[in-house]
Amino acid sequence: MARMPREPEAFGEQVARILLRHFPDRQVELAGPMDLVLNGKHLGLENLYRMVQYEPNRGLEIVENYLERLLEGDSFTALPLPLSVAKPRIMPRIQPMSIFDHLDREQVAHVTYVNETVIVFVLDMPQMTVSITTEQLLRWGLDVEDLDVIARENLARYAPDLEIQFVDSQEGGRAAIVARQDGYDAARLLLGTLHERLAPELKGDFYVAAPARDMFLAVSCEPEGFVDRIHKRVEHDFRRLPYPITSHFFVVTRDGVAGTRSDAA
Repeated sequence: MARMPREPEAFGEQVARILLRHFPDRQVELAGPMDLVLNGKHLGLENLYRMVQYEPNRGLEIVENYLERLLEGDSFTALPLPLSVAKPRIMPRIQPMSIFDHLDREQVAHVTYVNETVIVFVLDMPQMTVSITTEQLLRWGLDVEDLDVIARENLARYAPDLEIQFVDSQEGGRAAIVARQDGYDAARLLLGTLHERLAPELKGDFYVAAPARDMFLAVSCEPEGFVDRIHKRVEHDFRRLPYPITSHFFVVTRDGVAGTRSDAA
């Protein structure tokens, strides 16, 4: 399978050429090395670039599949989908606040979260996920608070028998790993039963690392050396994995999810 260029500017140019080759009716231009303007809308290429770097031998295949799903999703959002059909498919995702560097904040249905992140919402379809816009909310007569409640309830039902792997360290610390790789691993930080489920195993309040969309790692708050070692790994994953979220720990207590480890200290 053909490789994509490694240099960011050349990568962006190649993505634009692929897009025009497969979809010649679209208006495409590059506004920057990782910023594609598609039919007047900005499309950040950072996640696509990381996906390709993670599996370089599948570069062209990854790009073509990504663009095809993206354009299918755009077509899908134009359809008048009734709330009764959409409601059971509404799911939450945690994303960094930096998504608004390329997206219009007013057009994205979202709720502000901790650690400079936001909760956004998608329709979980069989072959793709479709972002929910504020325009769609108006059609349904909902506000973002309603959407947040629906999404969290659906998340809780999505995999009720969630498999969690526990790992003990030589230093005395303990970690809990969720790795379903279904696009919602990090989002499971939003589960209302999370503290109840993990606190007995992690000896009380704990940290959660979600460096990227498909990673969830809960760790005990002690010993400090163990936590420091995990944090270095989290920072590394945040820099290299597709769909990065944050390198900070979330602090999970009985009262809910708070900000960073340093805030807790």
